[in-house]
Amino acid sequence: MKNTCLASRQSKGFCFYKATNGIKRHLAVDSLGLPLFTRCTKANINDDLGLIELFKENIDYFRNKPLEMPKTTILLDNGYHPVRIQEALEKFILIF
Repeated sequence: MKNTCLASRQSKGFCFYKATNGIKRHLAVDSLGLPLFTRCTKANINDDLGLIELFKENIDYFRNKPLEMPKTTILLDNGYHPVRIQEALEKFILIF
């Protein structure tokens, strides 16, 4: 399968392929590829902010997850900025 994500440093994480009719779809899947969460944002929102919003909306899933279950690993495509996402989520968790 060809990687059609065109998000890059020059586009500041914006991928035109994900944007359809002014809407960008964000999808989180589990390790088996089954969908966990979806989030739609305006197409001009960069991928980092869309992912952060997706996690903020579903923070209860992670808080209610049993401690015996393995930790959550987040895999990102090109165009995302892991440090920026981590900092934003840490701030949100401290405030919440």
